Amino acid sequence: MDMRTHKTLIGLFTLGVCFSCLTWSQQSHAQATPVAWASCVSELKQTALQSGISELTVTDVFSNINQLPRVIASDRSQPEFTQTFTEYYNKRVTEFRVSKGRNLLATHATLLARIQQRTGVPPQYLVAFWGLETNFGSYFGKLPIPSALATLACDSRRSEFFTRELMATLEIVDAGDIASDELVGSWAGAIGHMQFMPTTFLQYAKDEDGDGRRDLLGSVSDALYSGGSYLATMGWESGYRWGREVKLPENFDYTLTGSDEWRPLSEWAELGVTDTAGRQIESMPLQSALLVPTGHTGPAFLVYPNFRIIMKWNRSEFYALSVGRLADRIAGAGKLAQPLPSIEASQLSTAALLELQENLVALGFEAGKPDGVMGPATRRAIQSFQSDHEYVADGFPTPALFEAVANAVGSSGAGG
Repeated sequence: MDMRTHKTLIGLFTLGVCFSCLTWSQQSHAQATPVAWASCVSELKQTALQSGISELTVTDVFSNINQLPRVIASDRSQPEFTQTFTEYYNKRVTEFRVSKGRNLLATHATLLARIQQRTGVPPQYLVAFWGLETNFGSYFGKLPIPSALATLACDSRRSEFFTRELMATLEIVDAGDIASDELVGSWAGAIGHMQFMPTTFLQYAKDEDGDGRRDLLGSVSDALYSGGSYLATMGWESGYRWGREVKLPENFDYTLTGSDEWRPLSEWAELGVTDTAGRQIESMPLQSALLVPTGHTGPAFLVYPNFRIIMKWNRSEFYALSVGRLADRIAGAGKLAQPLPSIEASQLSTAALLELQENLVALGFEAGKPDGVMGPATRRAIQSFQSDHEYVADGFPTPALFEAVANAVGSSGAGG
């Protein structure tokens, strides 16, 4: 899905692809607050006709469009909690998905080899994306996509974005790729096995099976090839993996970790980073970053440039790590060498994270604008606090850290 830090539009797979196939007005309903449903639908129809969509398609699609209030509710909802990596990973890299993925790898071996030859993307990665996106095509969502997108286009919050997606959906129908009554999916409009947004579909969808249609709902071969095509276009480096689990030496400097700390693999080797068996890693110039998503007590991962490509699909480090590890498991790798820690609270309250950020800022640490979401600035601020207070500076927000920061604020009077 940019394909959804709302797995929701960024982190329901909004690939951020620019919609250039149609010209349309950015005004009128896109700026109105509120907009009457009937008036907005009428304006959307005119926009579609002026953009070159056939009258037959416009009539077909709009005759079945209905307002869906629950879609607005989904768009407005903010999660009360955010998952830890332990919980996120365990729900996605499951034994079922590993087993099912291995079976599908064998079932579609010829197709996947053909796609790899064309795109350079190894089979296990496409199967891993497929598994995380729709559980291998077993669940696409149940909402009529045109109605969901029209509802969001007629809402003032992100009208322009969803108008673009609706126009793209109409072009997909107009081209004969997918019939309007088959367009069923997520509340934000993601389509098919790999959960492409409609604008992404227009730019990257492929007809692999040669039937003249780019059918990402009904054709597994079209969907997998389209996924490979997207990754290749984004810069997938053939011959390299996503990254791997590694082992860190004692007294490692954890301030070097994070997705903003890229350095040659050779430098990590010099710092004593080894593979999970304790063997020296390759001394080469390949750029890599070190991630410790559950802090110093959990597994560590060196990630390579292809990890960044995975994050162009979904801007979530948790998602990208899960894709990489699921791909490895599907290809035959075992479980993590360093087990994930069990966290006391399996979910972190967004309210508590917001308070933590506010407290860090009050203490003079650059945590960015408090928003209740863990990001690089918050992680760096946590590391700075940890360093100043003689904790392991891994940037991980443990319950003890929350308490220590709150106590520091209370002692300093900074919160007043």
